[in-house]
Amino acid sequence: MSDSKKKILVLGCTGSIGTSTLDILRNEKNRFECCGLSANSKKTELENLSKEFNCPFTLTKTDGIDGIKRLIDETKPDIVVNGIAGSAGLKPSMTVLDAGIDLALANKETVVMAGPLMFEAAKKSGSRILPVDSEHSAIFTLVNSCGKENIDKIVITASGGPFRTFPREKLKSVTIQDALKHPTWDMGVKITIDSATLGNKGLEVIEAVRLFDVRAEQVQVVVHPQSVIHSLVQTKDGIVYGQFSEPDMKHPILQALDWPEILPSFMKPFDLTDTLDGTRTLTFEKPRTDDFPMLSLAFECAKKSASYPIVFNAANEVAVQAFIENKIGFLEIAELVKNVIHKYEWTKIPRDLSDVFEADKLAREKSKEQIIH
Repeated sequence: MSDSKKKILVLGCTGSIGTSTLDILRNEKNRFECCGLSANSKKTELENLSKEFNCPFTLTKTDGIDGIKRLIDETKPDIVVNGIAGSAGLKPSMTVLDAGIDLALANKETVVMAGPLMFEAAKKSGSRILPVDSEHSAIFTLVNSCGKENIDKIVITASGGPFRTFPREKLKSVTIQDALKHPTWDMGVKITIDSATLGNKGLEVIEAVRLFDVRAEQVQVVVHPQSVIHSLVQTKDGIVYGQFSEPDMKHPILQALDWPEILPSFMKPFDLTDTLDGTRTLTFEKPRTDDFPMLSLAFECAKKSASYPIVFNAANEVAVQAFIENKIGFLEIAELVKNVIHKYEWTKIPRDLSDVFEADKLAREKSKEQIIH
């Protein structure tokens, strides 16, 4: 075991982010060492990975946050990759930051729910928050390259999801199976449905506002079906800079693990003409916010701030689960979220995690009331 290797702890190791991270660790054994693993419920898979990487593990369904704390104390990682899906990733993120360890963050809900508290914890402990979302990883790199003071606008790209070309009438009858047929990314169930509603892009808008300390008015979403340009920034002189790579989550994960260095890797270098016919077309279009209103709702919550981003996330999680369980239709996801946002006052500014979870709990209760069984 070499001291020169960077020690990586992977939370949510059996999910899509965790699986991609472990693939990197297998291919870059000279640079990285997997020092610990966690998963929610896939015990057999977790035990097999623990044997493969010769490292301890915790099953969060039984051990909870205490298991993660013990794992951090035991393994003393240099950086933790948080690939836990949904709001369940918040407490683990805060635990990592409180311990003074760098956080490679794929869990956007953490920033959406408790961004200001996270940044406060990171500042206090000296941790760095390194975004792993492909879009925010791209923005992070571009902001650092161009200089925050020179940035006028952040442009987040969206694939448009599987229903990008569907007329509204057709959206009324789409099924869970239809929603899971993402054209470019292979992701978990919840995030794939979020991509279909543009709810995922909405979460990314709120995340960008918080991560990069910009106004919601400075963020723009552009549909880019090829998913080759992962995001762009526009500088004050009107020039746009973008980051290009094939749609593979290993790129942003590796970028976070190596930061601030940029090193050669096992990944194939990007080539604009390396396609079957030697040509590549990149297209851009405005999002159809009337047909996919989750994006407009997210911008509204980003502008209002206070507890609104927490409510957006909570209501969305409840609505998506209801859609998965065939309790509501696809278009009712946004309708439910809109009702919860607009029917109640969410103006309380969270001062600590208990405030965050209080707003989250109340929003979930109000969301469930909207669902007709």
